[in-house]
Amino acid sequence: MQSKREMIKHDGIVIAIYEDGTALVRIVQTSACAACKAKAMCASAESAEKEMRVQLAYPNPLQTYAVGDSVEVMVQQKMGWKAVLLAYILPFIVMMIVMVILNDFVKEAIAGTIALCSLGLYFIVLGLFRERIQKEFSFTARKK
Repeated sequence: MQSKREMIKHDGIVIAIYEDGTALVRIVQTSACAACKAKAMCASAESAEKEMRVQLAYPNPLQTYAVGDSVEVMVQQKMGWKAVLLAYILPFIVMMIVMVILNDFVKEAIAGTIALCSLGLYFIVLGLFRERIQKEFSFTARKK
């Protein structure tokens, strides 16, 4: 079992329960500003509702959970870092490598355009491996 510090947690509400031991859970993602007391005066406070399918934590989840239950959705912290790597760090590295290599051969504007197109190609390739990546990111939920 993972320690509390090694898990990323969000509160959610069960929307649907499936026979395979998974559930559809709605979580509210908030920016750091959303909890601020001055958010009514500020235009940058934001939050968004997300729905995700998660594995239920108990051996017999169909008898333990009900629609409307409050749950805690968890994922390993290392999976969070892996998501940051795939979504932000690797695309930046790809773009910079393409930019540096092409800068010696073509004009800067063309090199920049090709570097931006390489980002599109990167995310297309990432999309092709979506199912494989989703298998690695396993979210679990347990009752609060």
